[in-house]
Amino acid sequence: MFLEVRNIEKSFGNFKALEDVSFGVREGSVFGLLGPNGAGKTTMIRIINRIIRADRGELLLSGKPITDEMVRSIGYLPEERGLYKKMRVGEQAIYLAQLKGLSRYEATSRLRFWFDKFEITDWWNRPVEQLSKGMQQKVQFIVTVLHEPHLLIFDEPFSGFDPVNATLLKNEILELRRKGATIILSTHNMASVEELCDDIALINSSHVVLSGSVNEIRRSYSRNLFEVVVDNGEVMQISPSRDEGANELLAELMKNHRIVSFKEILPSMNDIFVEKVLGKEAKQ
Repeated sequence: MFLEVRNIEKSFGNFKALEDVSFGVREGSVFGLLGPNGAGKTTMIRIINRIIRADRGELLLSGKPITDEMVRSIGYLPEERGLYKKMRVGEQAIYLAQLKGLSRYEATSRLRFWFDKFEITDWWNRPVEQLSKGMQQKVQFIVTVLHEPHLLIFDEPFSGFDPVNATLLKNEILELRRKGATIILSTHNMASVEELCDDIALINSSHVVLSGSVNEIRRSYSRNLFEVVVDNGEVMQISPSRDEGANELLAELMKNHRIVSFKEILPSMNDIFVEKVLGKEAKQ
C-alpha cells in the first residue's frame, strides 16, 4: 500500500473523533474518504498532513512513517478555502508555490501553463477579491497540484462549482491519476465517487464502517434485481425466483419477448451510504 492508516485514534477532550481507524490507499488510485458531517473525515485528513497529531496509531507513506518533510510532497486542497483577498492572483499563486519548494522561475512557468489550460490567464493581475468563489477554487486547485505531488488530498473539491467546471475538475483528477498521482478524495457527492474512485472507506461516528473496492462493494449489496428492455420499448424490473438464476430468467423471458437489453441493477453508492449511515435500506 502507498499510504497505510493503522489504528488511528484522536480525541478532543471527551469527544472521540476517530477510534481505531484503519485503511490502505493503493498507489496510483483514487481513494474516496466518505462519511456524513462530523464523522471524522477532516480530522483524518489533518492527521495525514500532520496539522494535528493522532493520540494513537501510525501512518506509513511508502512503508515509512510520515514526517514533516514528507508532508511537503503532499498536495492538500482543504474544504475551508483561504486566499489573501487584496493580493493579486498571480503573485499569490507564485508565493504559495514557493512555499512548496518551487523557485520563482519554475513556479511562474508552471502557473502560466495551468492558467492557459484553465483559460484564466486574464485573472493573473486581478486582486483575489474580484474573483467568484468558483474562480478562487480553480486557482487553489492549480496551486495544490503545481509542485506535482505524488499524493493529493482534495476535501470537497466540487463545492461551489457549476456542472461544467465540476466536469473540468473531474477530468483533471483522472488525468493526474493517469500520470501516476495517488489521490484521496473527500466528498458528499456519491455520483462523483462512482465516476472517480477505485476504493473507499466510509467513516461514521468515528469508526470505519465500510471499506474496499467501489465495484466490489456495489456488487456485494446487489438486490438480485434486473432491468429488461423488450422490443416494444417496455422496461421491466424483475428479480429471479429462488430456484432460478439470471440465465434461467433470461431464457424464460425470451420465450415471449424479443430482448433488447438485460442488465443487473446494482445499488448506487448513494443508496449504500444512506443504508450504512442511517441503518436502513434506501429505496430505489
